[in-house]
Amino acid sequence: MKTPQQFTRFHNLDAVKEWTTKDSDEIYQISRWGEGYFTVGEKGDMCVSPTRAQGGPVINMMEVVEEMKNKNIPFPCVIRFHDILRSQVVNLNKTFRSVIEEARFNGSYFGVYPIKVNQMREVVEEIVDAGSPYNYGLEAGSKPELIAALAMNTNQNSLTVVNGYKDKDLLRLALLGNQLGRKVIVVVEKYSELTDLMALSLEIGVEPVIGLRAKIATKSSGKWASSGGDYAKFGLTITEILQAVKYLRSIDKLHCLKLFHFHIGSQIPDLRTIKDSISEGARIYAKLFKEGAKLEFFDVGGGVGVDYDGTRSNSPSSINYTTRDYVADVVYILKQVCDLEDVPHPNIVSESGRAITAHHSCVVTNVFGALEISATSNFNTDKAVNENILVSNMRELTNDIGPKNYQDVYNDATKLKEESVAAFKFGILSLDERAKLETLYWKLCTKIVEYASLDEYASDEILLLKNSMASQYMCNFSIFQSAPDTWAIGQILPVMPIHKLNERPTEICTLVDITCDSDGKLDTFLSPDGPTNTLPMHKLNGDDYYIGLFMTGAYQDIMGDNHNCFGRLNEVHIFADDDDPTDFYIEEVIYGNRSEQVLATLQYNPETMAQIMKASIDTQVKRGKIRPREGVDLTDFYESCLKSYTYLKK
Repeated sequence: MKTPQQFTRFHNLDAVKEWTTKDSDEIYQISRWGEGYFTVGEKGDMCVSPTRAQGGPVINMMEVVEEMKNKNIPFPCVIRFHDILRSQVVNLNKTFRSVIEEARFNGSYFGVYPIKVNQMREVVEEIVDAGSPYNYGLEAGSKPELIAALAMNTNQNSLTVVNGYKDKDLLRLALLGNQLGRKVIVVVEKYSELTDLMALSLEIGVEPVIGLRAKIATKSSGKWASSGGDYAKFGLTITEILQAVKYLRSIDKLHCLKLFHFHIGSQIPDLRTIKDSISEGARIYAKLFKEGAKLEFFDVGGGVGVDYDGTRSNSPSSINYTTRDYVADVVYILKQVCDLEDVPHPNIVSESGRAITAHHSCVVTNVFGALEISATSNFNTDKAVNENILVSNMRELTNDIGPKNYQDVYNDATKLKEESVAAFKFGILSLDERAKLETLYWKLCTKIVEYASLDEYASDEILLLKNSMASQYMCNFSIFQSAPDTWAIGQILPVMPIHKLNERPTEICTLVDITCDSDGKLDTFLSPDGPTNTLPMHKLNGDDYYIGLFMTGAYQDIMGDNHNCFGRLNEVHIFADDDDPTDFYIEEVIYGNRSEQVLATLQYNPETMAQIMKASIDTQVKRGKIRPREGVDLTDFYESCLKSYTYLKK
């Protein structure tokens, strides 16, 4: 059970006399997590400023939705704003260049994008193109990723860094890159990789470019704290690093060692952790240089986080630093240590992925219904002859409740409800009487929540009641496909309606997906007071109602699974265009999985399935159970379902 501090305080939405877009901005914390890319427009729609340039293009997301509807692109859908992706790449590179110049640091910056964060070709392609003027490269951690990186990163001046465990084929691929004149650096994660690499190098006749990854003592904080420290999965101990240097010297290949690397985790929330790791890493680099390893690159790894929850703190879903804060610490701490040790300033490499990709992608879906716990409120609860005393007592409580005694009434009503269940089990209470009592109980609870919403000192059990009674808005998507981290590690993602933001939200909700799984829900959201269990939404009135899950560009696109056979979503790629009346155009549509595609990946044969169903229908036609015309229609219907989008058409 959650501790009382984690229960949501009441959204006192009625306290705001005239609702404006500023109130929506505060409730959904848009200005805090949006980083200037996302704002609320005058019409109450979510707007995107993909370049963050003053006077630059502003894209109304509802205009994107309308164009998608006109093009018959079904929801749910991933919307990628490629200009945000480009903007983040440029911002990181410009920040490093600016701080390096300001600090009079003698090295340069050679960033690499870790493909594992989002391996989609369109994403990698955009990052490589935007980073080309800065010699921004790629990082690969597996054989397929290196295959992709070698084909995508053709810039002879940028780096391709190879991390992860490696077999001989992967090492051969890396050496192939070197044969092509690319700057492919193999980062040794375990000692045996080094001997294998040098043997293959001798066989092929090309010298490798080698990096060594250290297990540094500094440990991270947050959800990935175990990535660093003595028991980390990857890296060499200091002893092993010295043995590697000795081995390379013994075979006259120490000049191949060019890079020192360490990594302490993903989504590092606290800047102090970064400072400590840079200090330790810089000292190891300097000592290795003095040992004769003429290193040229200092790779600080990844870990730069993003502010998912808008708190700008060291909570696991946030960060207490800016990009410039991070870059300044890397540059200035490294410079200071190198100057003290009297060794040259190296070129700096970072492997930031989350910070590059998180903001550029969001999932937009439609809400198609609501589940309300008090949906039976219209049931007739009039007094009947010889009514059970439990029902009569519950009815009296509905007449006695007020703002001063709602807690006592709740205590009495809860006790009556418990007694009614026992009475029903013993046959004392009829089904009709139980229905009456439960209807009266939920009507009471609704009034109790209303009174408590105006009470600053409402008890924890009433807060729990309020959360339990929140409407469940049914959303046309799968948590497991589109936001797996919310289920797997409790990651908070910004979630909110993308229109009606100039109107007061009147419903307090949680969100459920369309999977047949009780875990398929969102019940932790952002709020001005920290994480909350419910989300203010607008009442459904039969019109289309759209919500967005934001900051899904890092990992969520890639890690989603096919739970309940819900496949990949449709994708719409948006580019800004100042000359277009809407400030955007849809550059590409990539349609998501059809049912037959998902089934085929699970070893079903859609053609055989269609034949089996046709044969079954034909048999019923011959028996006279189905008319021939109807049989043709049913066969066509089954085959059309095989070819259809896996999500609901609503």
